[in-house]
Amino acid sequence: MDSSLTDQQQDKYRSYLHGEGEKNTNWKLGAPPNYDTVNKLFEEGRTKIWPPASLEEKVQNLVKTWEMEMFNKISFPDYKSVKLQNYTVSVNVIIFLGRKPLSLEENRKLGGGYNSFMQTSLPEDLRGYNPAQETEHSSHLAFTTAFPRGFALEVIQVYSGPPSIVYKFRHWGYKEGPFKGHAPTGELVQLYGISIFEVDDEMKILKVEFFFDRGELLGGLMKGDKLTSGTDQAALSCPFLRNTG
Repeated sequence: MDSSLTDQQQDKYRSYLHGEGEKNTNWKLGAPPNYDTVNKLFEEGRTKIWPPASLEEKVQNLVKTWEMEMFNKISFPDYKSVKLQNYTVSVNVIIFLGRKPLSLEENRKLGGGYNSFMQTSLPEDLRGYNPAQETEHSSHLAFTTAFPRGFALEVIQVYSGPPSIVYKFRHWGYKEGPFKGHAPTGELVQLYGISIFEVDDEMKILKVEFFFDRGELLGGLMKGDKLTSGTDQAALSCPFLRNTG
């Protein structure tokens, strides 16, 4: 990271966000995202404080950097945390059931970001959140509106180090905005899961696998009284799009 940057420009937990190397990066919102709000949520709510330069801290920062790039960068060549050749990502994929890991392009076709992570084989009338009816923009809007302070991430255990990094994570936020017609509750919503990152000798990510229960997340988000469509749409105009997790 460019040491000439001010404290306000730097991010303690994410690489490839500021500095000379990002001067030509194409950002989805036209500029680098600001993580100050979600970093505050993370620091106030984390259950682990890992020693500097520990494996756990390195893994946690790698995951945060990877998420930042996947959610905010437009062009694949701007993704510096991954090895673009043969990179794949999968969510709850069990090969013998016929599903397979996805390339970056295949993942983008599903809507990327939150939409990709909420894929499901449930019947459409039981989905609660239906990724088949969402776009990348609408899914991002839905989750960032529900979590106006962001959806924080911490690594709570690392089971193995590189080249196959297996870790347990916790994502959390406070439902202080509406979600899919359900009123804000102010309650803590949490999601736990396991992930595997396959990396090369430069710590570039070759393969990503996630395993978690989407119902654990949706259960908290679908609480709250039903809103009228007008009330819900008014709340969705709140300017919280940059508070990603």
